[in-house]
Amino acid sequence: MNYIGTNSIETLRLVLRRFTPDDCYDMFKNWASDVETLKYLPWGPHMDINVTKKRIQNWVESYKNPRVYNWAIYLKAEGKVIGSISVEISNDKEETCEVGYCIGKAFWGRGIMPEALRAVMHYLFYEVGYKKIIARHDVQNYASGRVMQKAGMRFDKIIYNAGIRRDGSIYDVAVYVKYRDDEY
Repeated sequence: MNYIGTNSIETLRLVLRRFTPDDCYDMFKNWASDVETLKYLPWGPHMDINVTKKRIQNWVESYKNPRVYNWAIYLKAEGKVIGSISVEISNDKEETCEVGYCIGKAFWGRGIMPEALRAVMHYLFYEVGYKKIIARHDVQNYASGRVMQKAGMRFDKIIYNAGIRRDGSIYDVAVYVKYRDDEY
C-alpha cells in the first residue's frame, strides 16, 4: 500500500480536494444542515454552522495522517463545495477499503456523485494500491445504490439488521464491491 493521503483529483466537472476552513458555509448550506440529504446517514443535521466549523477543523487536522482520504467535492461550474467522499474503513491486511459519500440534494440526479466515485476509486486502486473497494447503503436509499451501479460497482449482498436509524428503526444495508482487476 502506498499511503499518500488526500491529494486533489480533477474530473471534467469536479475538483476533489482537501477541505479547508473556507468550506464551512458551503458544507452547512449545501448538505450538513439538510434533513432530507442526511436522512440515511448516522449523523444528524447540524443545527448551527459552528458544528460544521468544528467538523471541518477536525478533518483539516486529520490530513496530517497519510492514511486519511477525505475529499470535498467542488463543482467547478458553480464555484462551491457540494458534498464529500471519503474512505470510512480500511483493512490493510486484505487491501480493501469502504467508501462513503454525501452530496446536497440540489445536486442530485446530475451524475455528479458517480463521476466523483469513479475518480476516487481510480485513485484508491492505482495510486494507493487497494485491491477491493466496498460501498454500502441503507436498502431504502435506492438512489445511493444507483450511484454505485453507475460508478461500475456490482451488488454483493444484503446485510440484515445492520443498524439502527436515528429514528430508532432497524435497517438493512446493500453492499456493493469493485475490484481493481474489474473492467473500467
